[in-house]
Amino acid sequence: MSGSRSRSLDPRTAVAVLLATSITIMAPGGMWFVPASLAAGVLLAVSERAWTRAIALPAAAAAAAAVAYLLPLAAPWPLLGLIGVMGEFTLRLVAVGGIAAHLIRTIPPTRFTAALRAMRVPEAFTVSGAVMLRFVPTIVAEARAVRDAMRLRGLGGVSAMLRHPLLSIEYFTVPLMASSLRSAEDLSASALLRGLGSQPRPTAMHPPRFGRADAVAVLAVALLTAATLWWRSGR
Repeated sequence: MSGSRSRSLDPRTAVAVLLATSITIMAPGGMWFVPASLAAGVLLAVSERAWTRAIALPAAAAAAAAVAYLLPLAAPWPLLGLIGVMGEFTLRLVAVGGIAAHLIRTIPPTRFTAALRAMRVPEAFTVSGAVMLRFVPTIVAEARAVRDAMRLRGLGGVSAMLRHPLLSIEYFTVPLMASSLRSAEDLSASALLRGLGSQPRPTAMHPPRFGRADAVAVLAVALLTAATLWWRSGR
């Protein structure tokens, strides 16, 4: 267990990289940093040997880029322009999502809360962050269960979505919202039972420490940022 912790990023490093990437990409002119963010997401996926994500991330980014920049060239229609704007925003979300997926998959809530306490983050953010870290994988599992149930009843698939789009969306979202509310209540109760909302600060069995992986991550981010700035200045 200690070996795996030494090879993974410290939660503080992962959160700092995620926040810096989100702020930079969502800011005006942030599209320049999308390739660097995608490269960082792929490197993080390779580091945890998540090969499916390492392949799916650039594929999804390429599809979003095609919708954003190639589709509006087909015809000067306002609808295609609107779809292109949505594709550009999706491209930014994909770039940030690769780093967020690494944080969710590799950092347990216990290490996450211990890192936030070490940073003197208020308990309101600590509890909500721990619940959200458990909430995202739960919602993904619930969405897959709803999708499988729809397919068993003959309500899922591309053909059903094309024939009855509104009904398909209703059949998917209503049970997903109901299960999400139940899961949120259960996770909130679990967080309170674990003492996340208590006034005394609990002592972590494994205090967060920066390691070699954090130094490598900071160096990689610095190199990607420098390469992006050099590329931008050359254009």
